[in-house]
Amino acid sequence: MENSMENEQRDKSKRLRQMINAAEKICILGHVRPDGDCVGSTLAVYNYITSNTEGKTVDVYLDTFSADFKFLSGAKKVKHETQGKRYDLAISIDVSELDRLGKFKDLFLSAISTVCIDHHVSNTGFGDLCYVDSSASSACEAFADLIDLDKVNLDTANCLYLGMVHDTGVFKYSSTRRHTMELAGLLLDKGVNSAYIIDETFYKKTYKQNLLMAKTILESVLYEDGKVIYGHVSKDTFKEFKANNLDTEGIVEQLRLTEGVEVAIFSYQLTKKNVKFSLRSKSYVDVNKIATAFGGGGHVRAAGIDMTGDPGKLLKPILEEVRKQLK
Repeated sequence: MENSMENEQRDKSKRLRQMINAAEKICILGHVRPDGDCVGSTLAVYNYITSNTEGKTVDVYLDTFSADFKFLSGAKKVKHETQGKRYDLAISIDVSELDRLGKFKDLFLSAISTVCIDHHVSNTGFGDLCYVDSSASSACEAFADLIDLDKVNLDTANCLYLGMVHDTGVFKYSSTRRHTMELAGLLLDKGVNSAYIIDETFYKKTYKQNLLMAKTILESVLYEDGKVIYGHVSKDTFKEFKANNLDTEGIVEQLRLTEGVEVAIFSYQLTKKNVKFSLRSKSYVDVNKIATAFGGGGHVRAAGIDMTGDPGKLLKPILEEVRKQLK
């Protein structure tokens, strides 16, 4: 089994290299509302290609992301709107399904050749070349397994390390494995400033982020004898603190850390009708299974759902699915 996986990885690594070499115009795409792993992985692909090839047009397309990630090489060149271009090669990374590409979906579909690199267990596969490793801690780790690590410079290493830090909760989630730590060590040898990336992009919070988190925790509700906790941020609360969805980073994780809690559910309003739910579990509840039941997905211990309706009413069927696993 292991040899089969290694052979697949080697074959897809070779094919990816061939596809990159053959393309003159390349676009790199991540999911809507990009997090650390999404920003890190897309920019890792960008820096790896641009530092090891010449004469190519390479563009990254993402929604607006946290200013904390702007120190990464190439971050200021990221395009936030489509410009009617067509590409020889489109690389989707950290994206579990085509619709998660949002307004950049057409860039993927109109490209001559397409690649999907991911680590979400809910990804059923798309693209001409598809590499999904659900055992990888992050999309950054999955990408690192496809490339020549000897050709990774400091710019690429910073991107990979940041993505791994964010998707592993600083190497503490169950997705962290020996291979993850070995890769992290290799990146440190490249010169990555671990303390800066962890403190300045993961733990640091603005004052309004602290206020938003404090209010969410203060108004949170416990269910199932304290095994489930739920917190919500409304549009009015965003307005009160002059905040937006980028300021919610870390709230669901803080809810998850509550003593006695197995499942944390956090939601916030994207628009008047659209609501984003984030689910986290500690030990045994498969939140990906729950999210998938409502059109979402992700990982066994971390998943998300985009839904339409009243948050309180939407919460009820989610809680029912959680109860099934708690029993």
